[in-house]
Amino acid sequence: MRVIVPCAVCLLALMPGMAQEKAGSVASPAPQQTEVAAIPDAPTPSPVPDGGQSPPASTSSSAPGAPAQPEEGQQTKRILWIVPNFRAVSAGAKLPPQSVKEKFKTAALDSFDYSSFIFVGIQAGISQATDSYPAFRQGAAGYGRYYWHTFADQTDENLWVEGILPSVFRQDSRYYTLGHGGFVKRGFYAVTRTIVTRTDSGKETFNVSEVLGAGISASISSTYYPSVYQTWTKVGQRWLTNVVLDFGTFAAKEFWPDVNHAIFHESD
Repeated sequence: MRVIVPCAVCLLALMPGMAQEKAGSVASPAPQQTEVAAIPDAPTPSPVPDGGQSPPASTSSSAPGAPAQPEEGQQTKRILWIVPNFRAVSAGAKLPPQSVKEKFKTAALDSFDYSSFIFVGIQAGISQATDSYPAFRQGAAGYGRYYWHTFADQTDENLWVEGILPSVFRQDSRYYTLGHGGFVKRGFYAVTRTIVTRTDSGKETFNVSEVLGAGISASISSTYYPSVYQTWTKVGQRWLTNVVLDFGTFAAKEFWPDVNHAIFHESD
């Protein structure tokens, strides 16, 4: 599910731009006017009394003002009203440093939110259908093994990536939305947040919490997987999988405000 949701959000993010380009190519240019409209006479200036000053120019204009643009990068607490989005920060927002309590609270919310149990169930079903771990076998008992292993993996990673290591290294576990620029620029920014983050003081630094945390959680998972899956190769595969999935998660966070405003017409 961590793959499905980011892919869906990124696909929806492309739709408004594609629709605008299509509309621009279909619309034909308005024909040029062959007649020149008569230019009205300039207003006659009012006389200025001796020793007086010219009246100030009027600041009002008959032309309507430019329409206010919606604020860019405004995040909501959930993506598609279900997926937790508690770590996302709206573009341009200035927040105080995270406390240790807030970091662990975020990790707990991402792990034990009601939607987490649903997504774990879906992911476990997909893994069982594709026979990802043959030793788990099929049937209801096999599905139970897939479920609790998937839930343990998710909770373990959230604890290290969002709680323990950010507290130890004083790093900010939140995702700060860029919110402006082209699709490629913002997409590149999003995926690089896997290796670049902010310190509690606001400076950019290497994302030790993400990279090391994903590796530690993958190593811990080998203790409760069957022995056939406890090799260094399997641990490395789970480590890489965790990091790649977070690529998609950050991309979904970056483009969700655009999707939410353009398609669902919501601003917060």
